Amino acid sequence: MHGGARAEKQRIRLEARMISERLTPEYRQEASREITRQVLDLPFWKQSGTVMAYWSLPGEPDTREIMETALREGKTLLLPRCVDATRMVALPVKDLSEPKAGVMGIPEPDMPEHMTGIPEPDLILVPCMAAALHGVRLGHGAGYYDRFLADHPGRAVCLCFRALLRSDLPAEETDIITDLVITD
Repeated sequence: MHGGARAEKQRIRLEARMISERLTPEYRQEASREITRQVLDLPFWKQSGTVMAYWSLPGEPDTREIMETALREGKTLLLPRCVDATRMVALPVKDLSEPKAGVMGIPEPDMPEHMTGIPEPDLILVPCMAAALHGVRLGHGAGYYDRFLADHPGRAVCLCFRALLRSDLPAEETDIITDLVITD
């Protein structure tokens, strides 16, 4: 990885964290509602039988209503689970009270005995610390989503608070550009 880009990403992560910490609970709630509304209005939300979402961290748009809607509409809901230091899998969840805290305190689904028969996600919702409207996103730096998206061709949609949109994000060869960025 290019050292300059890595340093730049670290600098932007620090800035994004500071901006995120200043967002009021009212803003987060209102913005999350608007982002949720847009996701549920997407034509490919309606067409998708299998949706991969994620448990949002406090600084991210709240994904709970999206996950609940997927289950209510009879979609297959997949949630990420970190298998090791580099690899993440998407596992089906039928009940949101099920997942237990996993890596970094984020709830994760239980690992099945067999990994066969797990459907490919049609739609993949992706978190970020910051994003650019043309689809470049800045994650936490572990690369889990970039590696996952490289192997799974579903439509990737990044969810980002408007306050964390940037035009100066460096993109490297390993960074996967998302198909769409949804913001409030």
